[in-house]
Amino acid sequence: MKLKKWLYYLIKLRDKIFIPFAILYILMAALGIYLLEPKTFESYLTSIYWVLTTLATVGFGDYTPVTDAGKAYTIFLYISGIGLVGVFIGKVINSIYLIDKLKMGGKMKYTGKNHIILIGWSAKSKLAIEEIVKSDKKIDIVIIDDVEKVPILAERMFYIRGNASDEKTLLDANLPKATGVIIFADQITQDNYARKDPLLVDGKTLLIATAITTIEEKYHKSIHVTAEVIHQNHIPLFKHVKVDEFIPTEEMISHAAVRSLFSHGVTYMFSELMSTQYGEAMYEIPKHDEWQTYRDAFFDLLSKGATLVADRGDLHINQKLDDKIPDNAQLFVICDKETLEQLNTNTIQ
Repeated sequence: MKLKKWLYYLIKLRDKIFIPFAILYILMAALGIYLLEPKTFESYLTSIYWVLTTLATVGFGDYTPVTDAGKAYTIFLYISGIGLVGVFIGKVINSIYLIDKLKMGGKMKYTGKNHIILIGWSAKSKLAIEEIVKSDKKIDIVIIDDVEKVPILAERMFYIRGNASDEKTLLDANLPKATGVIIFADQITQDNYARKDPLLVDGKTLLIATAITTIEEKYHKSIHVTAEVIHQNHIPLFKHVKVDEFIPTEEMISHAAVRSLFSHGVTYMFSELMSTQYGEAMYEIPKHDEWQTYRDAFFDLLSKGATLVADRGDLHINQKLDDKIPDNAQLFVICDKETLEQLNTNTIQ
């Protein structure tokens, strides 16, 4: 048993030291021919080039040894080095294959920052990705789920496979350096168990939110978390964890459906507010120094092509135009992206 362990250790050690050994062999071989024939190989870089072309059996013939010592040295390189380079190339190709396999299987850690994490893969996740890309094409998106292979292949898209309530999985997704997290209700639990026990779906979301809160406290980070809940009456259960915003799925769908009966076409308005596909959407803007009251902000924004609609969750701006805007105001407007960029540019200036 000890012999088997020792042999296994030697095999692993061989794999670890092979590539460094191959590089050292090439450098030493280049040094050898450089010392033997400095007139033929006028620089050390030239000798490295010759060794590589020789061992790769390319043999351009632009540099060749002219002395007997140099020719004997070349024969030695043929015997000892050609197989080594072949194995070296094979190792490199195999390493690339393994890296690609790990990435496809969600086993590679994400090391970037300022990314968005989507927890749970479903049709809603796919639509969310499309919406994120429309809003910011340069941001990285990390998906956490437990499917066998990466659910979507796209630029700036990364996959971490694992249980999102597990700290290691969240750290593999580099949660402490993320801009925000969206927790989608688990689709499998929702499809198979929601009717038997309505608590199960939102209960899993609560576990994930708890794990995120634990990491935030541990690393002293504040990350914006949005969670989808199936039943609005479950939201109070989240009071001990940090979730910034909730999406009560069933209540929102029911409300929109009912309002569409009494106010035909209202769902188009909801769709426009929640999506950028119509050109205009709701955006947050910073408070300008020259705005003292909501009236100042309302008419100034209106003249620039934007409509002030809310301060945080307060939608009654039109009833309090003469009220002073608080310093911690969080203003939301409806406008197109060009207008938003203009407003942000004016703020910076």
